[in-house]
Amino acid sequence: MSLSKFASNSRAVWAVMILVAGCSVGPNYKPPEISVPASWNEAQQSDFDTGPAPLKDWWTEFNDPLLNTLVERAVQLNLDIRLAEARIRESRALRAVTAADAWPALDAAGSYRRSRSSENAFVSGGDGDAFLGGNGAGDLFRAGFDASWEVDIFGGVGRRVEAADANIAASVEERRSALVTLLGDVARNYIEVRGFQRRLAVARSNLRAQQETLELTRVRFEAGLSSDFEVAQAEGQVNTTSAQIPAIESALKGSVHRLDVLLGQQPGALWAELSNEAPVPALPPQAHVGMPAELLRRRPDIRRAERVLASTTAQVGAATADLYPRFSLTGAFGFQSISASDLISAPSRFWSIGPRIFWPVFDAGRIRANIAVRNAQQEQALTLYEKTVLTAFEDVENSLVNYAKEQTRYRALMDAVAANRRAVQMANELYTRGLVDFLNVLETQRSLYASESELAQSETVMASNLVALYKALGGGWETD
Repeated sequence: MSLSKFASNSRAVWAVMILVAGCSVGPNYKPPEISVPASWNEAQQSDFDTGPAPLKDWWTEFNDPLLNTLVERAVQLNLDIRLAEARIRESRALRAVTAADAWPALDAAGSYRRSRSSENAFVSGGDGDAFLGGNGAGDLFRAGFDASWEVDIFGGVGRRVEAADANIAASVEERRSALVTLLGDVARNYIEVRGFQRRLAVARSNLRAQQETLELTRVRFEAGLSSDFEVAQAEGQVNTTSAQIPAIESALKGSVHRLDVLLGQQPGALWAELSNEAPVPALPPQAHVGMPAELLRRRPDIRRAERVLASTTAQVGAATADLYPRFSLTGAFGFQSISASDLISAPSRFWSIGPRIFWPVFDAGRIRANIAVRNAQQEQALTLYEKTVLTAFEDVENSLVNYAKEQTRYRALMDAVAANRRAVQMANELYTRGLVDFLNVLETQRSLYASESELAQSETVMASNLVALYKALGGGWETD
């Protein structure tokens, strides 16, 4: 049959295939509808700004130049971000692999074979070449092209490409989620460094005051105005406070080392920059929280979960397409000869072309089971998306509570510190005049140190809670 005759006979078949090409089976994806509260419940209880939240560079609200510098360096050097970027490149490459199935495949091949046929048989070569029986040996040269193209009539390849596109978007959101976590970790550890430095300053200041009290007690003991028991009490308090300093120093070094790793550096690299004491970053006048509806568009983990749901929905369609027949066009063209000298010549040409249909008739339920698997995965992805949204709302509400309540606690601790300082001053004066027992002096000093230490911790916790709030709101990934 000539090529023109073949084309005439198959024209109708291919016309039908072209007409139905592009028809995609399976469900079309629609973003899920989620019930969102009109406002934050806890934001109504405290003074929060619920207007549009400018969270792109939220850490700059602390007005700390060194913190800003550390954040910029961490975004560039952090290894988790580098790992997430490699995963994005992997997803894009996998998408290219999947999309290649929609294009024709063309292979070039060449071969040479020398063989001897049987004298008593009609021998068929492994590649379709036939030889009559005989006692001679012969050569066979072959070179040509093989081509095949499976027409994506029912959209199986299209659905897989759709899933791959969603996977790329999910990997991008995963990087953004890693960036949000990184920004929060850098700010939190920096705040902890300053908080530990403040606690060290408080501990050393109280230690000096207690040492002065000890010296005064010793002088009074030598003058016969106090007992050795009071000296022992003063020594015990000094040693107790002194023993707490190494633990704070250890925690300080740990936070600095954590910052080193977040910036992709060896532990200890930042010590020269951070060893000098500085205050805990000041809080902004008001925290910006926006509205709950903004959270669905801002939080990368929610956006990633939605893209995973889109991917699993497309995979249902890809699995469903396996129920339908596959149509492909195959062809071959080349040269074949028993002599290399006339291989590339008109008489040595060969070609073939024709459609092919493949339709699984019996597979013991494998295809339908695979569809059930994909449906179950889609259901899991939808449930995970809904859970991610609820968890995000919970994070924000908890962060609002923690930030507001810690501010209340901080104000109470400031009043306690002021009162304890007056108490220490009065106790020392009264003890010097012999009007109160030495135990009163020790108790007021212990109370002052405890309240000052708690105030320093509260200042740190309050700033860390603001960081946690901005992290829960998903701020910062727009820095990309």
